Amino acid sequence: MRLWKNTAGLFCAGLSLVALAATTQGALAESGRKAFERECSDCHMAFPAQLMPKRSWHLITSTLDNHFGEDASLDPDVTKKIQAYLEANAADTGGRTRGALRGIKDNETPVRITEMPWWVGIHKYEVRPSAFKDPRVRSKSNCMACHRGAKRGNYDDD
Repeated sequence: MRLWKNTAGLFCAGLSLVALAATTQGALAESGRKAFERECSDCHMAFPAQLMPKRSWHLITSTLDNHFGEDASLDPDVTKKIQAYLEANAADTGGRTRGALRGIKDNETPVRITEMPWWVGIHKYEVRPSAFKDPRVRSKSNCMACHRGAKRGNYDDD
């Protein structure tokens, strides 16, 4: 009987540690998401992590001192939070967005969402190239110009 109580006690303690770790991970993920949305949306839309593979987000967040020609450096702790969030939610971490990886070779590390095969395939026939020269659109990465719900992850045509 005593062995059972000790085993049960250890089991409950183990469950408590697992629950604490999950709560801590959840809090870290939430703070990473908030940091990502706050810091990245200062200059552009905070693109959904599910649109690119983990290796792409790692490269992007590791080279913020030269972020598409700009110095977007952040506090190292903030960068680590953002990097952890993006990598944990990337297209190759499971879920319904694995299709975002279609057409990308294992040795390729894309850094522009607008060069991802799925993006090119969708926009190639539906959008005239001149549309990206429109001053209201300005660039291919300005999703919100055509998709009003983009910030919420809704890319339906408006």
